[in-house]
Amino acid sequence: MIETPRLTLTPLTYQQMLKYIKNDQSLEEELALNPSSMVLSPELKDALAQSIMPCLQDENKNYLYSTLWTVIDKRENRSVADVCFQGEPNSLGEVEIGYGTYEQHQGKGYMTEAVEGMINWAAKQKNVKAVIASTDKTNVASYTILEKNAFIKVSETVEQFNWRLDVS
Repeated sequence: MIETPRLTLTPLTYQQMLKYIKNDQSLEEELALNPSSMVLSPELKDALAQSIMPCLQDENKNYLYSTLWTVIDKRENRSVADVCFQGEPNSLGEVEIGYGTYEQHQGKGYMTEAVEGMINWAAKQKNVKAVIASTDKTNVASYTILEKNAFIKVSETVEQFNWRLDVS
């Protein structure tokens, strides 16, 4: 778990991810949380089943780099967002971060704080040298989170900005 002033970030196990994908409040019940407002699109469910779930089953991988970390507002005792790394560090020591805030909780600074917590955790891991991210150029909220966490824009494509933060 990662603690920040307002949040607890909890990495989900394989069994917890199954409950997350069901989206039937069974995960909240297991974690003793108030119901969340999470909405899972069919596309997200498919992506989770095809990318995260196989990685979580691989005992040779550190699941903390492959699972979702649910972001819990301590005051509300409710999941408000999710954050993840998209796999273990590559040969350059880079881990890619991804994140999303549930719609009714957007604009409250949760993700800026959660990303900071993940960066601080990553900086303590021996094989991590940098955290990287990509954002759509049109997603101002997403790249503002990175800017607030001192990421540097390192390149861009027609549709995306690419970001980096050295942590070692």
